[in-house]
Amino acid sequence: MATYSCRSREELRVEFKKMIARYEDLKHENLKLDMSRGKPSKLQLDLVSDMLTVLTDPTECIIDGNDARNYGDLAGLKCAREYWADVLGCKPEQTFVGGNASLSLMHDLICRAYTHGLTDSERPWCKEARIKFLCPSPGYDRHFRITESFGFELITVPMHPDGPDMDVVEELVQDPMVKGIWCVPKYSNPQGYSYSEEVVDRFANLKPAAPDFVIMWDNAYCVHEFDGEFEPFRDIISLCAEAGRPNMVYEFASTSKITYPGAGISVMASSEENIKYNLKLIGVQTISYDKINQLRHVKYLQNKEHTLELMKKHAQIMAPKFEMVLKILRKQVTNKGIAHWHHPKGGYFVCVAAMPGTARRTLELCKKAGVTLTEAGATYPYGVDPHDSMIRIAPSLPPIEELEKAMNVFCTCLKIAALEKYLGLTLEQVIENR
Repeated sequence: MATYSCRSREELRVEFKKMIARYEDLKHENLKLDMSRGKPSKLQLDLVSDMLTVLTDPTECIIDGNDARNYGDLAGLKCAREYWADVLGCKPEQTFVGGNASLSLMHDLICRAYTHGLTDSERPWCKEARIKFLCPSPGYDRHFRITESFGFELITVPMHPDGPDMDVVEELVQDPMVKGIWCVPKYSNPQGYSYSEEVVDRFANLKPAAPDFVIMWDNAYCVHEFDGEFEPFRDIISLCAEAGRPNMVYEFASTSKITYPGAGISVMASSEENIKYNLKLIGVQTISYDKINQLRHVKYLQNKEHTLELMKKHAQIMAPKFEMVLKILRKQVTNKGIAHWHHPKGGYFVCVAAMPGTARRTLELCKKAGVTLTEAGATYPYGVDPHDSMIRIAPSLPPIEELEKAMNVFCTCLKIAALEKYLGLTLEQVIENR
């Protein structure tokens, strides 16, 4: 079957009427499906229910000579720091273990840079006349909102299948007003790309003009394969140290998609010097995070090897959902010439690049049919997609039978939005003129 661009106007009209009829049938199903966020499903949460009872004896709270129920251990329990060092491939002394959200650790680091500076010797960012921050896009909207909330100028960097366009990055960091960059290096949000070894090397060897330039390395999906075996990833902290810039990077991760998003543990990893500096400032903010929860997680997850075995069980739940999404896209959209997408091997999203000028309309039609997706533009700085093209699909939460219904709605809406562009008509106009 020819792509839409190769069909006659009459053929497009016939297709349009067919899609409108299908859309009206789908609306009559009165769906209420939410795929706007990458939330684990109930099956995934139930998978780790044993963690709730892994710590029942108060005597187990005495560990390494300290009582996890009491104040102290600001940087986290020794066993929790060792756990994260094992997962990330760094040293325990290079870690700080926080609460359930790595996003909070990222926000607070940017806040400390703004109010106090990234080191004792650097001036606070609030004293700068202007601050710029690099945003590989499509990217994670919550990252962009953090730096936007501090009034930084956000600069879009194009994303490629092997990572951010490093020619652009290396040029932009020559501006001393550029203070940092957001990165999701493995199974990026939303496209599911993993940075190549060359890209990681170029990050480690960046020579920015700003001495306090920071790489915000959000390794959120470091163990989150659902298609194939675990793929090891290089330790950016060691690579930066080898390149002579040990303080340039901060790495973040959490158990949000491993155990419970609302009750997990998170980590910030960097050079020992950076961790010591941040501990001085964090000590003003809090006495310690929830060490009982840290202990519960370590007892349940044990180590990297045991965590990877758990992630295989997550994959058994996730893989069929992603395959369902990709199967329906292939069946209903391939050869239409109106969208393309990447087949991710891990992470939590499928990103569809729709025909320019149709993403917002597609999502509007989906919402009217009872299917909510991430807002159009969310994957770009300031919520503005310059091409109105990128659509993020989060398949994890709905049961697979609901996911199938949602994807049927999505593909129908995607085609209607494209046909409206080609014909210069709207669905509403066609229905009104019947």
